[in-house]
Amino acid sequence: MPKFQNTQLIKEEAHRLGFSFVGFSKADFLDEEAPRLEKWLKEKQHGEMSYMENHFDKRLDPRLLVEGSKSVISLLYNYYSDQIQSDSTAPKISTYAYGEDYHFVIKHKLKSLLYFIQEKIGEVDARVFTDSAPVLDRAWAKKAGLGWIGKNANLINKNQGSYFFIAEVILDLDLIYDSPVQDYCGTCTKCIDACPTEAIIQPYVVDGSKCISYFTIELKEAMPQEVKGKMDNWMFGCDICQKVCPWNSFSLQHNEPAFNPHPDLLSMTKGDWEDLQEATFKELFRKSAVKRTKFSGLKRNIAFLKS
Repeated sequence: MPKFQNTQLIKEEAHRLGFSFVGFSKADFLDEEAPRLEKWLKEKQHGEMSYMENHFDKRLDPRLLVEGSKSVISLLYNYYSDQIQSDSTAPKISTYAYGEDYHFVIKHKLKSLLYFIQEKIGEVDARVFTDSAPVLDRAWAKKAGLGWIGKNANLINKNQGSYFFIAEVILDLDLIYDSPVQDYCGTCTKCIDACPTEAIIQPYVVDGSKCISYFTIELKEAMPQEVKGKMDNWMFGCDICQKVCPWNSFSLQHNEPAFNPHPDLLSMTKGDWEDLQEATFKELFRKSAVKRTKFSGLKRNIAFLKS
């Protein structure tokens, strides 16, 4: 009975904190993902993201991240916005980067959830994560029944699509576990057909080194000339495979004030972006994930689109 009550308590508090969906799975070795990850790395589909080669064992076994861990709590936090940039010719920015950096926003909520668990249930050994450590977020969310991995390699929730940040709490507490859901992609290939750089090399396999998000965020050297004219005007990130996904017709507007864009961001014209100065960059993206690419990186991206 305590196991059931604890699970319900955590679920209710997670929803109160703003998480849209929460699921639970047993902390165990990800034997299904192990050969896939090994093959993906061996074929260099991570490009320059050398950090993906680190902590291979920890990526597959949460018990190496939290000693004695028994459960993984997976959580989805909605970031979908129906707001768009007013100038349709302006370089584009991915929806997830409109507002404040999600790492800080969600980490704060995860710490609140962990505090609640320790206060209401008892002292636990635990760690919280959101895209900041060697954790295969989508694999755990899938195991917890929060959705299936789509052909674009995104986690897709049947009720609200894929515009979610994924987070975890790994802890040494037994809970009631959920079951995976079935794959509802069917025969649809819209994401594969729409990708201008052909990064989705086969259903469910994305070559990260061909992805527009990789070119605009992760790649530190010059843009490869072979993608000239194929960037679809994206200067930071890319939402193409999400925009065309039929399941995202069910996406709901987020209600997180921190994810609202800077007042000037969406009204910037093509000319404004091409003339972007560092002071404006710092003001627009003061608390944003866009800072990761730095001013020089964003200027490089904009210049590449223009040339």
